[in-house]
Amino acid sequence: MAVRTVICIDEERCDGCGLCTQACHEGALGLVNGKAKLLRDDFCDGMGDCLPACPQDAISFVEREAAAYDQAAVDAAKSALASLDTQPAAAAEPCPSGLPVPTAQAVPSRITNWPLQIKLTPTQAPCFQGAHLLVAADCTAFAYGNFHADFMANTTCLIACPKLDNCDYAEKLTEIFANNSIQQVTLTRMVVPCCGGLENMTRRALAACGKEIPLQVTTFSLDGQILE
Repeated sequence: MAVRTVICIDEERCDGCGLCTQACHEGALGLVNGKAKLLRDDFCDGMGDCLPACPQDAISFVEREAAAYDQAAVDAAKSALASLDTQPAAAAEPCPSGLPVPTAQAVPSRITNWPLQIKLTPTQAPCFQGAHLLVAADCTAFAYGNFHADFMANTTCLIACPKLDNCDYAEKLTEIFANNSIQQVTLTRMVVPCCGGLENMTRRALAACGKEIPLQVTTFSLDGQILE
């Protein structure tokens, strides 16, 4: 550890737009609880590519004790992320019918409704009345092994991926929150920037719906760990 230049984020100014996370080529930044955060000191090269990307002027340089910049670790993380799209799935042992043989005892599903895509769901539905609403980024149920037990029990589930759907859900979510008796909203997302967009849309919808609805955000790392 040594004193060096790294970036500093003013959380009061940050509006969670996620533009800085996209501008950071090293992957040092992420959105946590609706605010940009420097996730790893050793991924920050101190060059400040994120500064001009911030529309709220919430990012500045600071001199403080920090881990040295680690180019090798940055390259390894980029390679690991790139491999997610190209790595083949492990082959399961076939049974006589040609279907895979389950390798573990089946875990009961905790689903209470058909997982509704935000893009397709109506803004009013019986399952929304009095609901604890789970807004889940598509990848989270695959990344976190105990997702059903920890997040889906006794919830109404909406799923989405802003990167694939290429739309802003804020207006539709506002209608869902305003037109139904939603008791609580839980958002599950990955640490990647596109999921930051989903969190931003959800927060804007809650602010615009005219109700006080509590929000709980859980962010998962690329290897399925919960980030505090």
